[in-house]
Amino acid sequence: MEEITASDTNYLATRNRKKALIVGVSGQDGAFLAQLLLAKGYDVFGTSRDVPLNHFSSIKNIGIFDQVKLVSMAPTDFRSVLQTVTKVEPDEIYNLAGQSSVGLSFEQPVETLESILKVNLNFLEVLRYLQKPIRFYNAGSGECFGNTPPTGADESTPFNPRSPYGVAKVASTHLVANYRESFGIFACTGILFNHESHLRPERFVTRKVIESAIRISKGSREKLSLGDLSIRRDWGWAPEYVEAMWLMLQLDCPSDLVIATGEMHSLEEFVAAAFNSLGLNWKNYVESDRTLLRPSEISISCGNPSKAQETIKWRANKKMPEVIRAIIGQLD
Repeated sequence: MEEITASDTNYLATRNRKKALIVGVSGQDGAFLAQLLLAKGYDVFGTSRDVPLNHFSSIKNIGIFDQVKLVSMAPTDFRSVLQTVTKVEPDEIYNLAGQSSVGLSFEQPVETLESILKVNLNFLEVLRYLQKPIRFYNAGSGECFGNTPPTGADESTPFNPRSPYGVAKVASTHLVANYRESFGIFACTGILFNHESHLRPERFVTRKVIESAIRISKGSREKLSLGDLSIRRDWGWAPEYVEAMWLMLQLDCPSDLVIATGEMHSLEEFVAAAFNSLGLNWKNYVESDRTLLRPSEISISCGNPSKAQETIKWRANKKMPEVIRAIIGQLD
């Protein structure tokens, strides 16, 4: 019997670790999920359409850039997806990619549909073809429901999307369920309501509000322009939501779950809390701009996470006020 050297032992340990492939690792959720899985001992692979051209600012921001194995992949190209999955041989795949702005989806509906629906179809077809026990997570959205009951939407609430983004998420959720039921693939959708952090792109209203408030608190004389302040949303903390993604793939049987805080607040309340945290009265600095209104807006969006609390023992700890303070702490 050959002697096992230290390097052999390290190799065996690496080989026996779980491998996760994160599609969209450069985004907010992808970065926090990579951080979580690395802490759990996974080998983490992240994809980008062209690795050398991507700045990967999110995973650099949280200090894990050197720990993620990066792979160039075109998610809308079936062959590229097949080659990547065959090469990496992941135990788990998390598809978090796609055009992520509801507002932008009205301007780029084709890109939105293709980047969400076609990419999911490519992965599901690859999994059907390979016939390997790979577990697949699809990023759904509370936007699937459109306006929700005040008590919150759960897994039995009918879908009624109000944007091309929502339509794409609904189609993908149904597609995942169809492949799960038809071909026995372990595939599930996390129907996540709004979840925020300092890694959100600047075009998102939460980041826009908080950054403007910070600048004004430091002497800026700018005005913050916003659309409809009466809309109500269920805002949570992104690092907590990625844990729910992982927990869903550890279940014995795949299940789609609503992930949310179960509480909603108006955008006006969010703005007031952000400015108040910095000792400012928001009414002195905010103005209404009708050009920022969407063609079709959701007035009330709230999730009911009861099934997730029961099934995966997950519960949101940070609610809207804590989320705002956490973001300010990172950006200020």
